[in-house]
Amino acid sequence: MNATKPNPVPLLDLAPQNAALASELRAAFERVLQSNTFILGPEVDAFEREVAAHIGVSHALGVSSGTDAILMALMALGIGPGDEVIMPPFTFFATAGCVARVGATPVFADIDPRSFNVDPRSIAQKITPRTKAIMPVHLYGQAADLEALAELSKQTGIPIVEDAAQALGARTASHAVGSVGAFGCFSFFPSKNLGALGDGGLLTTNDATLAKHARLLRAHGSEPKYYHALIGGNFRLDSLQAAFLRVKLPHVAQWTEARRANAALYDELFARAGLEPELLTPPPRLYEGHVYNQYMIRSSRRDALLAHLRTQGIGSEVYYPVPMHLQACFAYLGESIGAYPESERAAREVLALPIYAELGRERITRVAESVVAFLRS
Repeated sequence: MNATKPNPVPLLDLAPQNAALASELRAAFERVLQSNTFILGPEVDAFEREVAAHIGVSHALGVSSGTDAILMALMALGIGPGDEVIMPPFTFFATAGCVARVGATPVFADIDPRSFNVDPRSIAQKITPRTKAIMPVHLYGQAADLEALAELSKQTGIPIVEDAAQALGARTASHAVGSVGAFGCFSFFPSKNLGALGDGGLLTTNDATLAKHARLLRAHGSEPKYYHALIGGNFRLDSLQAAFLRVKLPHVAQWTEARRANAALYDELFARAGLEPELLTPPPRLYEGHVYNQYMIRSSRRDALLAHLRTQGIGSEVYYPVPMHLQACFAYLGESIGAYPESERAAREVLALPIYAELGRERITRVAESVVAFLRS
């Protein structure tokens, strides 16, 4: 008789989270349905106040996606053709894609191999008279070095746009993510630590003038209606998504602590295994404020390990397999293999393991044991 295969462990399972909040989510839906206000309106206004207080910023604008948050930030800063924006090449496409969309040039700076975040020293080497913004990415839920970046911005006068899509609630010892730059850009894609039931995003700032400018851009640059001072876009957050996010926001701190506990258990199990760092390196926690949107290990046998975990029904994923400077759409920048060695090495070695709050000790142990057993073989 064949042995029964163990139950699969998905990389992410939203069902437990949403089921626990089902009655509140339904009530939010009914509230919006009865209001017949579906675009912006009181739900968005209330969510903006609540999430601004949660992050610790003066202004928060609900927008249509994390991508659109980045696009709006660049537009509000007047960045366009002839300008350069410095960022890491090891990131999700939207970081570089939005720069290209406004007609500016993405300029890449390599990452710190410990954190996967951009190295401020590498940024400093890439600054030119055409540099109009620095865009760090708080990758996987761990803050970039905001202290060093803030000092660099102060010295050069170049504004920071924080790509904080994966890092709501993350912080360094001194700064909350999204509170340091001219703008912070967040995503509420369903897989995020605070996820909508669809697309959504957030733009944060402590500058009242920039906030006013961004609000104009959010609705086609129109104020009053049909009178357009600026060329903006349709970047509005739906009332329904804002209502759902208001239900979830009070639970984010609890979910984050569960993710941190899950990460600590992984760390303990992997440390106990005693594998060589080349085979297995868990993610260093450089700041206590890591929120673990992903738990990323490194391994020189990454691709074989990924294939093995799939045979075991264990969800895992590569974030991200091709750095931006090697993407076909950015070939015009003239970069080549070897230009950013740490980003390229990370793209070969990183692997995300399940980390969501409801995962539980038994499944974490199973995942860790499967990883260790394969890498020992």
